[in-house]
Amino acid sequence: MWKKPTLLIDTAKVQRNIDKMFRKAARSNTAFRPHFKTHQSAEIGELFRKSGTDQITVSSVSMARYFSGHGWNDITIAFPVNLREMDEINELAGKIRLNLLVDSAFSATELKKSLRNTTGIFIELDNGYHRSGLLPEQTDETDKIAETCGKSDLLEFKGFLTHAGNTYDAKNRNEILSIMDETARMMKKWKERYIHRFPEIINSYGDTPSCSLADELNDFDEIRPGNFVYYDLMQYQLGACTFDDIAVAVACPVVSVYPQRNELILYGGAVHLSNEHLADNNGRKIYGYVVRLNENGWSDPIPGAYVSSVSQEHGIIRMETEKLARFTPGDILGVLPVHSCLTANLLK
Repeated sequence: MWKKPTLLIDTAKVQRNIDKMFRKAARSNTAFRPHFKTHQSAEIGELFRKSGTDQITVSSVSMARYFSGHGWNDITIAFPVNLREMDEINELAGKIRLNLLVDSAFSATELKKSLRNTTGIFIELDNGYHRSGLLPEQTDETDKIAETCGKSDLLEFKGFLTHAGNTYDAKNRNEILSIMDETARMMKKWKERYIHRFPEIINSYGDTPSCSLADELNDFDEIRPGNFVYYDLMQYQLGACTFDDIAVAVACPVVSVYPQRNELILYGGAVHLSNEHLADNNGRKIYGYVVRLNENGWSDPIPGAYVSSVSQEHGIIRMETEKLARFTPGDILGVLPVHSCLTANLLK
């Protein structure tokens, strides 16, 4: 059936993951604006729509154009605005409700000069992840951005946005939720600074580990998790999901078997699975867990079997001798990915 590495999606698990997060947000009276960068699929988008989702997040102008072409008309681009795409941004803003992300007064001023349609503006905050965004002490910069929005007829100041990517470095549930709580306190202070002048502003928060583990999400006005739609081994290791929640696997042909090395080779390497890896309890690098495919999807991981290394097209599987003897070239094995966002993007 499968001749080359192929992304398999269990849509029943996807719908279950979507419904669970949607209900948690609704129960918390928190707006749900899921990030679509993980799946980048119009078909998966329809499963979100089925659950009641009507506003989304993306990570690029091109992704926003793709989903606007499939009926999504309220989109936040959660990436610092790329001023070289102003023509495309203006085109989008003329068709849909578009929100952009800025982290400098310079970018806000350039948008004020160049935008031709009303556009929402979020100020990106750095919660300690140190990727992009303004730090708590940079109030002069946020004041300038807010002032620029206030003086413009087209820049609508929407509030503050952050991605708590540092939860991925946490060691356990308590550390993850502690980061979430600290971020909530930080964002609350920022909102309080401007709420009297801009009474409609909100705090928008996103990451899958904390949104999955928290019982309630009502410290934020809006959440933007994305990876939860598929989950992966990274989320499993963090405790954010179970194996049964992981909704994607990669079907990979077996091309070689080396019993003397306790290894077999898959047609499925870094250009299919990505180069992301985890360390297990023994310090071994794990590029994926191995599963058997069946009519219902796939099994739990085969005990002791894992992708030990990848090159461009090759995936090397370590496996116990007695299990290895069951496989020959031409067989198909499944691999649960370490980071489903990257794997899905590579195989889209």
